[in-house]
Amino acid sequence: MQWIRRMDRMIFFWFNRRISSRKLDRLFGWITHLGGASFTIICALFLVWFTKGELSRIGLQSLIALAASHIVAVLIKRKVRRDRPFRTLEQVKVGKYPLKDYSFPSGHTTAIFALVTPFLLVSSPAIMLALMGLALLVAISRIYWGYHYPIDCVAGGMVGFLTAVLVVMFMHS
Repeated sequence: MQWIRRMDRMIFFWFNRRISSRKLDRLFGWITHLGGASFTIICALFLVWFTKGELSRIGLQSLIALAASHIVAVLIKRKVRRDRPFRTLEQVKVGKYPLKDYSFPSGHTTAIFALVTPFLLVSSPAIMLALMGLALLVAISRIYWGYHYPIDCVAGGMVGFLTAVLVVMFMHS
């Protein structure tokens, strides 16, 4: 367990301080919001309301996965109660909007994986890679800005992905 914590901090500091630059500040400043509630909910609602057929169905699956995974993530946060890195570590680069809730799991990472997973299950390999890349960039942005440890983002990705897979399976049965 001690080794995992050391690796988590080492990877955190690499993303948070080592690769820091103005270009990455701009890139991750924009990308991090793609995992936020506003963007993910609007995307899913847009698909439900303004598309037809398979896209509308995928939008509904994403919307349900967003809601369900959010509940799971909040329950885990309340149980684990892990402080955010910028609250516990020294010399952490932190984004403009320091959050007050707990760190584990990452809500932004949970949301982006819940949103894209229904698409991953029916997409071409090229679209699948692009969506996975986008979701991973959101996770990295959360570490880069000092909001989360890497394990928080891995857990958030798993919660979002697994919740979405269950929603898709349930809706197909």
